[in-house]
Parts: sequence; C-alpha cells; structure tokens
Amino acid sequence: MDIQKVCVLGAGLMGSGIAQVCAQAGMQVTMRDIEQRFIDGGMAMIEKNLGRGVKKGALNKGEMEAILGRIKPTLDLKEAAADADCVVEVVIEVMSVKKQVYTELEQIVRPDCLFFTNTSGLSITEMAAITKRPSRFIGTHFFNPVPVMRLLEIIRGFETSDETLEIAKAWGQKIGKECIVVKEAPAFVVNRILCSMINEAFFVLGDGLASPADIDKGMLLGCNHPIGPLALADLIGNDTLLHVMEGLHRELGDKYRPAPILVQLVRAGRFGRKTGRGVYDYTE
Repeated sequence: MDIQKVCVLGAGLMGSGIAQVCAQAGMQVTMRDIEQRFIDGGMAMIEKNLGRGVKKGALNKGEMEAILGRIKPTLDLKEAAADADCVVEVVIEVMSVKKQVYTELEQIVRPDCLFFTNTSGLSITEMAAITKRPSRFIGTHFFNPVPVMRLLEIIRGFETSDETLEIAKAWGQKIGKECIVVKEAPAFVVNRILCSMINEAFFVLGDGLASPADIDKGMLLGCNHPIGPLALADLIGNDTLLHVMEGLHRELGDKYRPAPILVQLVRAGRFGRKTGRGVYDYTE
C-alpha cells in the first residue's frame, strides 16, 4: 500500500507536527481533535512552523498554502477516518483511552486501513489485541518537535505483519524520517535509555551534588549533549517523564525507580515549560 490519505488523531504539539510532515510529503491529511480550541491551536502551530520555513527561504508562499490546503481539520471522527489509508493516533498516554479510540475506529475505517500509534512506551500488542486487525497495527514513535527531529522509532507488536512493517518504514522515509525498528519492550529503546539518564540527573540533584545549572552544564560540556538533562525534562514535561519512569519501574523493577524530587515536582504541578515552572522558572 502506498499511503496517500492519513488521519491524525490529536492536534497538539505531536499531532500537528505529524500532520504537517505528512502534508509536506504530498499526502491528504485530516487532523481531528475533541475541541475546536485544540484544532485551532494545532493549525496555528503548523502555520507558524511553515511561516518560519518561508522566512528562511526553505519554502515559498505558494508551497506553504499548498501544504495547508492538504490539511483538513475536523471535530468529526467519522469524517476524519472513514476514507483513510492509515490512522496515526496521538491521544493521551493512557491505555484505556487509547483502547476506547480504537474500539470506535473499528466501526468507521476501511478493512484495509492501518493503525499507527504514537506512544512513548505503551504496549503495542495490548492495544492491537482489542482490534480486528492486529496484523495491521504498529507503533510509530515520533520525537518532539516532529518537523525537526529526524528519528522515527517503529515498534512491532506480537502480531504485526511483515507487510505492515514495510509499509510503515516506507511511509516514514517518505515523510523524511530515519527509521529504526525495535522489538516491543517497556519504553522501547530511546526512551528507556534517555529517561533513565534524566532520572539519574534528578537523583544527583536530590542528593545535592550540584545545582541544576551545573548538572546541565556538566552534560553539555562534558558529554557534548545539545541540552542538559534537567532542561530537557522541563521541555519534555516532568509529568510525562514520571509516567514513563513509573511504567519502567512496574515492568523492570527497582533499577528504574523514579527519583523522589521528580515525584515532588510533579505533585507541585511544576511540569516544566508548559506550566511555566519545572526545575527552572520560565515565567520571567
């Protein structure tokens, strides 16, 4: 199958980014969310991203308008998914919510429609099992910001077919991504390594070994990282990081225990950049 029509479920930072790269690759895209304000925010984000490209000379105005013309925002799930070659689901990282979405989709989509889930660590197999098409179900884990980050982590479920894997890889390449294929496991590959490193930075902070700025500076200058681990946590969202670490802890044991100071930050509502405060204060 050559994917030409894509339904993206979710118009947030990740969903709008996926919709943008699909439209830039020439695909027809429907972008659905549950509230108009989310849809409006997603389209505004896409326009902002494309406008930045125009300013840099990477696009012209006509190309920008053509890309935007290939994206149809909607609140109607049936309208969004009925004729899609694939559905890229980008809803909240809660298994019960994702399962409910796929239960509804099964009543709408074509028999040959593929299901791609953008999850940072939930079980592909568990989601696929509640559908009628586990062989046509696969994980496609994007990285933020989607239009910039080159990696696409593709995760096979227990019953994902070879054909679905090859289609997902070809689609990823078409939208400009470098793909890695991994077996299903808690947090997959990148997040299992990355989140554990960030969590250890929180343990170092909690032990009082250095200030947040010096911890980040140490990794910037000593390991040549583009951003320090604590600043990265604020960018990702400390709540999201904690969610991943709790999943790793449940599945793999005490080696992955969340750092107490990370738990405290989340309890205090200091999720990072999106709330204005995390490890650092962004309100000024």
